[in-house]
Amino acid sequence: MTNQALVSCKIADMDANPDDLLVLLAVSRSAKFTTAAQVLGLNHTTVSRRIAALEKALGGRVLARASGGWELTELGAQAVLVAEQVETAVRALGPSGRAPDPVTGVVRMTATDGFSAYIAAPAVARLRRDHPGLSVEIVTVTRRALQQRSGLDIEVVVGEPQVHRAEAFRLGEYELGMYASRSYIEANGTPESVEALTAHPLVYFVDSMLQVDDLDAPRRLVPAMRDGVSSTNVFVHVEATRAGAGVGFLPCFMADRHEDLVRLLPGDIAERLPYWMVLRPESMRRPAVAAVVTALREQTTAHREWLLGQGRASSAAE
Repeated sequence: MTNQALVSCKIADMDANPDDLLVLLAVSRSAKFTTAAQVLGLNHTTVSRRIAALEKALGGRVLARASGGWELTELGAQAVLVAEQVETAVRALGPSGRAPDPVTGVVRMTATDGFSAYIAAPAVARLRRDHPGLSVEIVTVTRRALQQRSGLDIEVVVGEPQVHRAEAFRLGEYELGMYASRSYIEANGTPESVEALTAHPLVYFVDSMLQVDDLDAPRRLVPAMRDGVSSTNVFVHVEATRAGAGVGFLPCFMADRHEDLVRLLPGDIAERLPYWMVLRPESMRRPAVAAVVTALREQTTAHREWLLGQGRASSAAE
């Protein structure tokens, strides 16, 4: 008999309390007892006691400690499958004549600064107009995909991820280029070649803190270019470049929003990088996560030209 069948039998025999299963489901989505307690309107001690009771009923551990909180064991993952069925059945008992909205609850995701602001935020805003019970937490970070993603439903990363026990697919591409402000060009001249860029300070990521190999283009293409202003936040890159701190290596879809920025040497420096989405396999079973994934894919596709720097013509001659 499979673990899932065993769990189902124990529930049918009332060895396992369905309420305890729903507590496990909440913990699996947040990876933390405290967060699950807040969602359920319980206290931390009650959540811990419910999990202990469930483990006793099922005859094994359903959660294990992980770096980011709690992670499901194999038995726990099977129990969550049953818990999702219980949750669906409970929701079906909504007001007579009105089907309950399955796209509810909290979805947690991480993404880069620019993607979060210009792709994820508007996509989620539109989605919530039809699903007001949906809440999406967006953490902005530029890093490799995690190997353990407890409590995290969606990751959007730059470059193809190397992950285990996760699903990954390519969302689309975006282009980066060298930009300077018009005032900077008036004061310092226009670089006419890649070689000439070495005379100008670079505005970009802090090299020692950059975690994504695919984002090393300026140091690879113009290694002699010295750092001017460095930051872990791409919005700082844009604003520092606009303020005349130097030549910024910027995502075109962010830089091209500003008429005071001019793209330099687009024929020589045009770096295209892929966005990838990473998901826990169990997350896609949740209608809310599936809806957010669809919204992000549609938003990325709809803005393909903009992401590739084709939103407006830009050159030093403008």
